Amino acid sequence: MTGKTIKQPSRRRDQRLEFRTTAEDRELFARAAELAGTDLTGFANEHLRIAALRVLADRTAFELSQEQADAWDEINERPARDLPALREFLARPSIFVDG
Repeated sequence: MTGKTIKQPSRRRDQRLEFRTTAEDRELFARAAELAGTDLTGFANEHLRIAALRVLADRTAFELSQEQADAWDEINERPARDLPALREFLARPSIFVDG
């Protein structure tokens, strides 16, 4: 085995994020962080990141089973439908362009 090292992308935390919360929630977060074996910053960062990824997941990517992927491909390989009204609409001059 050669001595090659794979360099991981930097995950250095150099940005600050502040937010207000209640005393009760702060205590809740601190207890959870302690039980998770991390500090409050690490706990908040990890769980905010997970929450953000979940919110964005269906807006950035989606997963399909092989059967669903095959159906998706079949739909996208179909020829486009002829929509005369849409073609007529798109042929009109734009109201946003002078002329």
